[in-house]
Amino acid sequence: MTRYFINALSFVRHEAIGGLMLVSAAILALVLVNAGAAPTYENVLNTPLGFFFGPIGLEKTLLHWINDGLMAIFFFLIGMEVKREFIVGELSTPRRAALPMFAAIGGMAIPALIYAAINFNSPQTLGGWAIPAATDIAFALAVLVMLGSRIPPALKVFLLAVAIIDDVGAIIVIAIFYTSKLSVTALALGLGGVVVLGLLNIAGVRRISPYVLVGIFVWACVLKSGIHATLAGVVTGLAIPLFAKDSTDPHAGPLEAMEHWLHPWVTFGILPAFAFANAGVSLQGLSIETLQGLIPMGIIAGLVIGKPVGVLLMSWLAVRSGACELPEGITWSHIFGAGCLAGIGFTMSLFIGMLAFPDPAQMPEVRIGVLTASLLAALLGIIWLLATSKTKAATGSSPTQ
Repeated sequence: MTRYFINALSFVRHEAIGGLMLVSAAILALVLVNAGAAPTYENVLNTPLGFFFGPIGLEKTLLHWINDGLMAIFFFLIGMEVKREFIVGELSTPRRAALPMFAAIGGMAIPALIYAAINFNSPQTLGGWAIPAATDIAFALAVLVMLGSRIPPALKVFLLAVAIIDDVGAIIVIAIFYTSKLSVTALALGLGGVVVLGLLNIAGVRRISPYVLVGIFVWACVLKSGIHATLAGVVTGLAIPLFAKDSTDPHAGPLEAMEHWLHPWVTFGILPAFAFANAGVSLQGLSIETLQGLIPMGIIAGLVIGKPVGVLLMSWLAVRSGACELPEGITWSHIFGAGCLAGIGFTMSLFIGMLAFPDPAQMPEVRIGVLTASLLAALLGIIWLLATSKTKAATGSSPTQ
């Protein structure tokens, strides 16, 4: 299991660099939009792109290709990561998975309840309840890694596991609550493709290309069905075989090889592109009154307050019940700090916000709320973890569990 721990830390370091690129892409979008380039920015994102084969074709704007196409590749990677973690990684046994599982559930449920409470009497905005339930894995881990040796390595693995489970929860929420009218024909064809993916796995096919080709077909069907197309990426990722033929070493299998090949493209290309395309919001006229709108208030309260409270409360209940114990070297202060960093919703929160509010007129409020909340959550997490770590170093006291 030591090898998987080392691999997880390597993944965390990779994500940290990607998190810095996400920040840069978001800042660039904000600067361009607020420096007079907003018309050009909008025109580029609204450029129609497509392909046609006779009567069959698909045309979307560049923004839709990024959000529905490139993000499907991101969720394809997530699907593979989830499969690996649950079979051979940090979530492979019930006791190992219990603490981050409870923490993630609390970190999703409490923020959603806070948003719903604030927007309870507003049917027009209540649909955004899942926005503060999300965690941006790259941003959160980037901030944690920047704190360096002050933070125990086990806390980085804990936050990684929480974020992965959070992604699973987000996928389930998207599938159940954020779908439009269903096309039965397209859905049936997509399910047929899923069956083929399963048969390829059962037949022991180890080449990646057949899975990718069938996955593209499933993606196109799901896109036409009314269910969000990114779910096709998850299903395809879950179908990729973990082990090579006649081997029990997951490091020699096609799944890890595909992960290693795809991860830089997602981290340094797809996610920054998504951030750039969705973070561009005009700050003109921004005031305290703007942040006091129901949507921004629900998002900010959910991510900044709900996340750390939910993560800490459910972790405490899990340990108190005997279902698990705190990893060695991690204190309750660390858990709270990790909960603060889990409040960095950014890309995932923006993505769910886009699904919850398809009306472009509401997206500026979503963006303002998500960007403000993510910044506050990052600052709170940094200050809290630095302050508590500094106190322990000064006193020389051992961690209390």
